[in-house]
Amino acid sequence: MKALIKILNELHPEVNFEAETALVDGGILDSLDIVTLITEINQEYDVSIPAQEITPENFNSVGAIMRLIKKIDEA
Repeated sequence: MKALIKILNELHPEVNFEAETALVDGGILDSLDIVTLITEINQEYDVSIPAQEITPENFNSVGAIMRLIKKIDEA
């Protein structure tokens, strides 16, 4: 999780990512941020996020993103 928070902090250092639960719905992360985030996640966690998993629900919080990474890693 620390690696994910580091990636997110590089995108928006002003946000408390551990507490935020509306990263996409609240407009904190935009489409370019998501593309960057996916690229960094793919490299850091050695996973490939399928297009059908790129939904606001999967990127609204650190917890949601970690659940997605775990789900993909276990598949």
